[in-house]
Amino acid sequence: MSGFLEIKDSCTGCGICVKTCPVVALSINDKKRAVVSEDCTLCSICVDSCPFESLAVHHSFGGNQKELDKYSGILVLCEMRNGAPDRSTLELLGEARKLSAGEKEISVLVISDDVSKAPEMLIHAGADKVITAVHESFKHFSTEPWNSILTHVIKADMPEIVLAAATTTGRDVMPRVSKTLDTGLTADCTELRIDPDNGMLMQTRPAFGGNIMATIVCDRTRPQMSTVRPGVMKPIEPDSSRTGEIISLEVTPEMVKNRSKVIEFIPSAGDEVDITEAEIVISGGRGMKNPENFDLLHDLAHLLGGTVGASRAAVDNGWIEYPRQVGQTGKTVQPVTYLAVGISGAVQHRVGMQSSDVIYAVNKDKDAGIFDFCTEGFVGDLFEIIPALIKEIKKRRK
Repeated sequence: MSGFLEIKDSCTGCGICVKTCPVVALSINDKKRAVVSEDCTLCSICVDSCPFESLAVHHSFGGNQKELDKYSGILVLCEMRNGAPDRSTLELLGEARKLSAGEKEISVLVISDDVSKAPEMLIHAGADKVITAVHESFKHFSTEPWNSILTHVIKADMPEIVLAAATTTGRDVMPRVSKTLDTGLTADCTELRIDPDNGMLMQTRPAFGGNIMATIVCDRTRPQMSTVRPGVMKPIEPDSSRTGEIISLEVTPEMVKNRSKVIEFIPSAGDEVDITEAEIVISGGRGMKNPENFDLLHDLAHLLGGTVGASRAAVDNGWIEYPRQVGQTGKTVQPVTYLAVGISGAVQHRVGMQSSDVIYAVNKDKDAGIFDFCTEGFVGDLFEIIPALIKEIKKRRK
């Protein structure tokens, strides 16, 4: 990626662009004119802020095959949870190994206040190189510093492909980096593959409410960037014999500059595990009728060591919180056992749970779509079946 920021003769030296530049690359000289430093990332924020239209970004990269060929390898953005790489990161590493076919270097970027044993775990999970950016301010995610560091690493290492999970973190930072680098981004992918004819990354994602699957190619710019839906890909078995390179990135004051501040971090309420990590998920839909009835599912989940999910209809009605939503606009789950209670089985919900090992369904409508693809279906009143199931489990455990 190359280009430049043009300062036109109409510049009045008002200083508005200086105040808006996130990387402090602009200043006003003694001739009352804006000047730009080499720190400029060509993000275009100053262009949008200038009331006199005195700034313009010019990119010289786009489609030149020699420029494209300079990029190689795969970079995975790691997310940490409780001092260890999140499962979504391990899934991305497993997918990266499939894409690389042993021919591309796989790097992982870890941004955290404490990486602990994460580099070693990531290498065992498939990484060839781990880049760590450690700073006390990285305890919680914040967009600007992550954007600065990820952009810096991409410019330095020039990976051909950059992958991140389609979590709140990935969905936040990846579009910003894509804009900064002026390259393409395909969001919420459910399938990735390399075209054997041209080596391009084929990025597939649901479109039009999940009614079609669109495959997108970024053929003129690099890197090719994707956010991948958690729970869709499979991590590989860790190999403790694998070795790799660990690089500690020097975190400069410019990288940690941030116009926002995390005042407090409040974890989700409840004592159950995240639905994307649970081995048993019990989801309720419109058939639950009201929020109080979800207590039945919570009771059953506690007995089975699982967690409670929900369809979009239940979330939209305010019966349960959004982090529990399963489906196209929620989370993708891949548990050993999935129990759909009072859920019709629309395609938007199906794409979020169809990879479960075993799917059970309870619905009083014998024609409900959920029965077309579940492992076992039970036609009946959930308010009779679920209490009876809870009673039987408690009885057998006495």
